[in-house]
Amino acid sequence: MKKIIYLLIIFLFISIFLSGCWSRRELNELAIAVALGIDKTDDGLLLTVQIINPSELAGQVRSGRTEVISMKQTGDTLLEAGRMLSVESPRRIYLAHLRQIIFGEEFAKEGIAKTLDFLSRHHEMRTDFFITVAKGSTASDILNVQTALEPIPANKLFGALENSETVWSRTKTVQLDELISSITSKGKEPVLTGIYAYGDVKTGSKFSNVQDVSPESELKIDQIAVFKKDKLIGWLNSDESKGFNYITDNIKSSIVNIPCEGGKISIGTIRSKTDVKGKMKNGKPQIDIHINSEGNIGDVQCSVDLSKLETIKAIEEKYKNQIEEKMKKVIHRAQKDFQSDIFGFGEAIHRAEPKAWKRLEPTWEQEFENLEVSIHVKADIRRLGTITESIQEDIEE
Repeated sequence: MKKIIYLLIIFLFISIFLSGCWSRRELNELAIAVALGIDKTDDGLLLTVQIINPSELAGQVRSGRTEVISMKQTGDTLLEAGRMLSVESPRRIYLAHLRQIIFGEEFAKEGIAKTLDFLSRHHEMRTDFFITVAKGSTASDILNVQTALEPIPANKLFGALENSETVWSRTKTVQLDELISSITSKGKEPVLTGIYAYGDVKTGSKFSNVQDVSPESELKIDQIAVFKKDKLIGWLNSDESKGFNYITDNIKSSIVNIPCEGGKISIGTIRSKTDVKGKMKNGKPQIDIHINSEGNIGDVQCSVDLSKLETIKAIEEKYKNQIEEKMKKVIHRAQKDFQSDIFGFGEAIHRAEPKAWKRLEPTWEQEFENLEVSIHVKADIRRLGTITESIQEDIEE
């Protein structure tokens, strides 16, 4: 009997300290944010928050309102601007479901590091959202554009970024942990993908924009922004962006067009593996890049006989040269125009020669500018498709 009484006392004592739902958040009290836009102002920053309108996404009956709402406030810090949104929002802004954070181009040029402290410190925020830069515009303008295929623009951007990185390889997904690591690293500089709105942005903010077969304004993802520490210093073009992804082993699938008489041959890259090694030679750092790339022929616009081994060998040589050319262009641009080691060559030297890196680290920017980089590409054609003879050849005959 005494044991039962003791157990009851212990149970009652423990239950006092178990306060079940002390930190609960009711859905009807929350405004779920899916994207943040951060822009420069004359005396601080402008925070734009894209919030889901739940009544338009749940159930079968729609009222005709938009699926998302954008709210804006200025402040000296992100925390202050976020709290000032309370004067507009009847609900508490909830950041646990963010999909996108977009920096305005002018804001990114002045430096993004101060905002990263808030983003990494906030206890409600996960780190699985993507971070991008508004190319040629403000983040606020980007978040005001209605999108057709996805009712929530932030989800459209998230999906398009994942898709384009996988099949086109001119973009790169970057999450918070990777961005902070690149900014704080001594041997690698950060990059972010650009987002821009084409067409009339003001028209794009209207609900009627998504009611047309061809919307007057849409959002597009393309090209890679180059940073030095936390400041945006320039943009890679499309070919340079692809070359960057080859060097950093970020090619999952891509297209390489090689010239032929009367047209082009398109090769779909199905596999690519990059190995970057650093070394010291005669007291100077050097980088060796080895790439093995495999592709399938997908489109032939000229008269070629793909049944001949010498034809395949000639195509493979051009395939290899195209990849090398893109890599050389982006390396030259990073060294001479930006002086920014976006490839992580410094980290490769550090791994291979840690003692030498201690000497090179303080002046790595100058060392990188004159760094010798050797490129070795092996490119193979794996499949020719369901036909070996070009249709163009039959037409010409």
